[in-house]
Amino acid sequence: MIENLISHPKRDRLSAFFDMFELAASLEPARASDGQAMLFVVGAPGGPAEAVILCVRGDATPEPPVLVTVAVDFEGAHNPLMNALPDQVRVEINDIPALRDTTAAFLAEALESRCGRSAALNRLCEVMVLLILRSAIDRGATRPGLLAGLSHPALHRALAAMHDAPTRSWNSEELAAAAGMSRSHFMALFRDVVGTTPLAYLTGWRLTIARRKLSKGAKVKAVAREVGFGSAAAFSRAYLRKFGDWPSLERPVSI
Repeated sequence: MIENLISHPKRDRLSAFFDMFELAASLEPARASDGQAMLFVVGAPGGPAEAVILCVRGDATPEPPVLVTVAVDFEGAHNPLMNALPDQVRVEINDIPALRDTTAAFLAEALESRCGRSAALNRLCEVMVLLILRSAIDRGATRPGLLAGLSHPALHRALAAMHDAPTRSWNSEELAAAAGMSRSHFMALFRDVVGTTPLAYLTGWRLTIARRKLSKGAKVKAVAREVGFGSAAAFSRAYLRKFGDWPSLERPVSI
């Protein structure tokens, strides 16, 4: 099989995460709580912003001056993309004109108390985080994982296909075709770059979606069906293997 990357256009690598997980911003937090990231806008006092820094975990604080500090809740406890990022991602404002303009609008809203301020900050912060994530994907990753897979010019298409249609009964041939590769090359490359097999990744993505649905109060049987499992029992066993506990506080489904 001749592999042809040109005939397979890029898929959207970020929409599934923004569709699935909710993002909220909070100004001037004392510290980030569990699962939150910290976003710092840095620059000369009284001048324009120079860079934005997303600290995904820990209490890292950049060198001053910091113009604005924001706690970003992008459901880090459930969101595999946030968990795949390095501890800190820094993007220079002038490298991305859209980020420069969005950050300027964010600062203007942050420094004034106008009607609709909270809604505006959330939406502008969402765009800022999206642009930072784009930058992180463009840079790639040095270790196997989701970020490395999303950065790969061919494998990202298979990942995006799974993200966009998790309930589909994907097989390795279909995923290889989505990536524009032979099956053997795809299977070997996927494991090397992402660190697991395609079908194991798909199961993990389904379970990630399921965990979030359950955290919002959905029922086990309904969730099992919605994320593509043939039965609640099979879903419960898979959930237990991945997360170490049953998918509800009720008695486990009989298996």
